[in-house]
Amino acid sequence: MSKLLKVGIIQQSNTADISSNRQNLINKIRTLANQGAELVVLQELHDSLYFCQVESTDNFDIAIKLDGEECKAYSNIAKECGIVLVTSMFEKRASGLYHNTAVVYEKDGSVAGKYRKMHIPDDPAYYEKFYFTPGDLGFEPINTSVGKLGVLVCWDQWYPEAARLMALKGADMLIYPTAIGWESSDTDAEKSRQQAAWQTVQRGHAVANGLPVISVNRVGHEVDPSGQTNGIQFWGFSFIAGPQGELLYQAPSDKETEAIVEIDMERSEQVRRWWPFLRDRRIENYGGITKRFLD
Repeated sequence: MSKLLKVGIIQQSNTADISSNRQNLINKIRTLANQGAELVVLQELHDSLYFCQVESTDNFDIAIKLDGEECKAYSNIAKECGIVLVTSMFEKRASGLYHNTAVVYEKDGSVAGKYRKMHIPDDPAYYEKFYFTPGDLGFEPINTSVGKLGVLVCWDQWYPEAARLMALKGADMLIYPTAIGWESSDTDAEKSRQQAAWQTVQRGHAVANGLPVISVNRVGHEVDPSGQTNGIQFWGFSFIAGPQGELLYQAPSDKETEAIVEIDMERSEQVRRWWPFLRDRRIENYGGITKRFLD
């Protein structure tokens, strides 16, 4: 016996026209729902270009309140289509206080829950610490009609602690809206290593926790407004892995993609019986994990 969940993913190339990006997503969500999707996952910061390539106070102007009209559009499409929808917003919580926030909508359009990105990078072309305050909601799965969603965001995907805590709190799957790509000065060999590592670490979370993983990336080239670099080529490769890390689907690296993938939601139970990693954890010896470094 199996319980199949139809998951829709949207890998999109964005422009500077926020309203157009949003309308394109809504049209694609409607198409996926008409094809049977029950859960749809969008990429990180899907309404705009990836503005974190530069540090500019003007970019705070595009942040939104979570009770505003922009979010209502996603609430409405979730209700219209009868789907659970995972979105990713630049949240204006208060003046001078902003977050990178995933909002999950239930089939009736209500907010099932939200997650504020916890791990915030600060690397060349990824100046997120300038914009985002680290999340304060912890690692809490979001209860929905399709299961308990362990929603994390992009840079969180490199941290096994985040995935483990979601699993320990009963998540049925791990979900990562993402924005990651290549800088043009990297060699082809380095680009290959980066992309492989990105997928490998997330498939490792699937294996270590016996859970499916859904990772949705953006795609296409976005220029650096400062002209300091040649911009970012977002590498796509959105994928879904099963609870043994097996690839169920992988999108291409060079084009927009919408896809529906079936996940067997009963399989995690069997995998965890075969590989009882949670049973064999030596929790009494893990105190050091809460330290920055063990000198």
